[in-house]
Parts: sequence; structure tokens; C-alpha cells
Amino acid sequence: MSAIYLDCNATTPLEPALSELLLNLTAEEYGNAGSRTHAFGARAKQVVEHARDQVAAVVGARRDEVIFTSGATESNNLALLGLREAAEQQGRRHLITTAIEHKAVLEPMELLEAAGFEVTRLAVDASGAVDPAALRDALRPDTWLVSIMQVNNETGVRQPLAELARILDGHPAYLHTDAAQGFGKDLDTLRDPRLDLISISGHKLFAPKGVGALVVRRRGYERPPLQPLMVGGGQERGLRPGTLPVALIAVLGAAAELAVRDHAERIAVCRQQREHALEALMPLNPTLIGDQSRVMDHVLSLAFTGLDSEALMVALKDLVAISNGSACTSSSYTPSHVLRAMGLSDEEANRCVRISWCHLSPSVDWKAVADRIKTLL
Repeated sequence: MSAIYLDCNATTPLEPALSELLLNLTAEEYGNAGSRTHAFGARAKQVVEHARDQVAAVVGARRDEVIFTSGATESNNLALLGLREAAEQQGRRHLITTAIEHKAVLEPMELLEAAGFEVTRLAVDASGAVDPAALRDALRPDTWLVSIMQVNNETGVRQPLAELARILDGHPAYLHTDAAQGFGKDLDTLRDPRLDLISISGHKLFAPKGVGALVVRRRGYERPPLQPLMVGGGQERGLRPGTLPVALIAVLGAAAELAVRDHAERIAVCRQQREHALEALMPLNPTLIGDQSRVMDHVLSLAFTGLDSEALMVALKDLVAISNGSACTSSSYTPSHVLRAMGLSDEEANRCVRISWCHLSPSVDWKAVADRIKTLL
């Protein structure tokens, strides 16, 4: 018996209904969307523009506000570093983020800090969520950008983006969110027009790896003054050069459309899996990480007293495939910066595992999982 994959926050399986689309646009309709002299290129461009509409529809944006990228990491870098020149020109060098962001936000922030920007990193408590009052207190007249994730990748905790956006009403600071974990899953939040920049990753939404997007919303008629990080071709409104991966973009668009169409059904499936997991595991008295009223239905971060996460993952590897943190920092054996920011000690953080499933996950024999854990306690 092979293990059941329960690490969907790291990456999701490809939506089966989209396999044929991916293959067709790779092997048959392989035109370059930038080629204007023949039908192959014209059809490729139509496919890309349709996908742009599909992605935009999820967040209530316009077609021309969607810039395709290689994924959320590139989108985050473009959003944060691409605004540097305008910030310097205007003399507004104060940035706000949180202590629990993905490294794809924290590391660009560190680069800006080294270049003379001042970065305020908002703390969180054991809930795993930012207190909106902390943003209000941190705002200054020279605040240029606020970057706060939609959903934390390690804990599954939703951040109070709607409240944070209201605090920014009347303030000119740009609001960016890393929506890699919530795009197409937590729908209403991202439709707030106060969100200026939204980073999206295809492989967190049942599309392939290597594709994503940055939504760049206008304020009236003005776009955020982004500058490209690379040059050479002028694609994507000059912000992201390079031949567009038409097949990947098309599947991302189709995945986005399916996420909206099947949203209620997917939530119900994930919620049922969660209920079964908790029913089996709670008698073992685990510590649940984060405010569970804020946690997405497909994520469970927990720890067992006296049981190291590595030992737990090894013991369960023939039953379920789970993780003990972000896949993007899996090469590091230091305790999670997210969990430490929530007040856990290094020892406590090293006990935590993340279990994350999706609507495509098969039913899990949670009793067998619980029985195996019981032998370790």
C-alpha cells in the first residue's frame, strides 16, 4: 500500500480534467502567443487572453490587470522590488510586513532594508494572525507598501485582510498580498478593490508548477508604478519578458475557473476530511496550532507532547505523506520562523507537523494513523 499524499500546501496534484488541455497545447496547438503572422500564434494569443479573463474573474479584476509569471515567488519579487524606484523617487521608504510571511516576501524585504528602506515587521500571537490595530499603529505618512499574506502556508491561518484593508482607507500605501495559499480557495477576501497587488501560484491550485500571476489593480486610471526586474522582449506590458508558456497559462486559467465553479463542493469535501481526522486524533491530546476558527478547512497543524516531528513523519511514511514546515525551506533544519513568531519554543516548534489535503485526496484511514501515533507516545 502506498502512502496517501497529504502535503497539498506544498503542492497540489494536477486537476485530472485539465490533463488533456495541457497535453493538447503542448503537443498539438504549440504556437507562440507573440507570433502575429499566422493562425498558430493567433490561436495561442486567444488562449492566453481567455486565461487572463479566467484568473481576473476570481478576484474581480480586469483582463489587463493580470500579469503572468512563473509563480508566486516571482510575483512577490516583482510586486516588492518592482516598486523600489518609485518609492525612492517619492522619498517614501517605510515598508510594513509580518513576521510570518513566506521567504519569498521576507527576503525581498531584507534586500530593500539593506538598500536603505525601513521595514516594520508586525508580530503575531498564538492565534497566528496579525492584530489589525498593530497595522494602524505602524502606519506612517511615508509608508509606501504593506505586504501581508492571505493565508499562512504552515498553519493555514487566514489573516484579517478585510480589516487591514479598511485601516488603509485614505492612506496612499500600496497593499500587496501573497495569495499563493488562498487564491481560488478563500474567494471573497481577494475581491476587495483595496488590494492593489495579488500574487498567485498555479501549483497550489491544481495547475502545473512553473506558472503564476500578479494581479496589478488600477486605482482609477493609475497603475501601481512597477518597474520590471528583467528586460528583453516587452511581454506582459513590459513587466515580465520572455515567451509565454501558453499551455501552463491555459491550465492555470481553467483551474481558476473550476475553483470558483466547484468552490462549495470542494469546501464540503475538505471539511469532512478534517472532521474525520480530528475525530481520530483528538483522543491523543495533540496541540492544535493557531486559532482554529481562522484555519482553512484543508489544513491541520499540530504537535504531540514529547514526539519529534521527524520521528512522527518517518513512523507514518507508509500511511500518509506529511510535512513539518514550508517546502521552500525544507533544506533548513532550523525551527520554523512562523512557529517561533507565534511564541513556540524551538523544542515545541520541532514537534509540529502540517497535514494538508484537498478535494482530490482519497479517504484516509485516520484510525490507522492514530493507532500508529499511539505507539510512539
